[in-house]
Amino acid sequence: MRDLILEKLNTAQGKVGFYYKNLVTEEEIAFNDNDTFLAASVIKLPIVAEIFRQVALGNAQLSETITVKNNEKMPSCGALNLFTNEPEVDIKTLCNLMIALSDNTATNVLMKYFSIAKLNKGFQEMGLAQTKINRLLFDETAQKQGKENVIVPKEIGYLLEKIYRKTFVNEQVSTEIENILLEQQINHKIPGKLPDSIKVAHKTGEDDGITNDVGIVYAPEPFVIVFAANDTNVPEFEQTIREISYQCCKL
Repeated sequence: MRDLILEKLNTAQGKVGFYYKNLVTEEEIAFNDNDTFLAASVIKLPIVAEIFRQVALGNAQLSETITVKNNEKMPSCGALNLFTNEPEVDIKTLCNLMIALSDNTATNVLMKYFSIAKLNKGFQEMGLAQTKINRLLFDETAQKQGKENVIVPKEIGYLLEKIYRKTFVNEQVSTEIENILLEQQINHKIPGKLPDSIKVAHKTGEDDGITNDVGIVYAPEPFVIVFAANDTNVPEFEQTIREISYQCCKL
């Protein structure tokens, strides 16, 4: 099965990264797992992790509210861009929206509130050496300058494992993040071929030529799994994500 998985990844279009770890046997399968990849919305996972870490450190409160201004509303994924007014939204709700609906407005509001520099410092302290925020979402000027948000599959897998084992900050924080990931509403990738009885706590990411999905799969032997694909055929690679996730449940 390992060889079949690696063959599928090797023949996929574009730059592909993959990391799998069985959380019972600790078996690993990796493919370009230490390379950097364009994050798309997967960058929202370490952001929410760092926010909860800062709350645990006493530097913020989930009940604090932020005014979402009309000029901050971003297109596409989410709900905040549908508000006709400028709502006051608490940090916990913004985190929920950022993960479960991949809300781009919530993400930018949180990045500005906590600051990109401080979030990146937190990533380093978490052990995410190369995963980094380099710009706000939909910042076309920064994008034209080559600034992109990046992830490393193995680093994201490491973070997911800590969340699963309840060692990210502490049991309460790990559980709170896990519960948000379990509310994910974009479920056509990792969970796509899995039976409803197998829960997945995950975060997706997609853009032109990019499709990513990273998560914890609660199979009989739970595992973390990370997919990253840049410059790829998105529909084809999403089928690969579904097939490999299903195969990993049989390992």
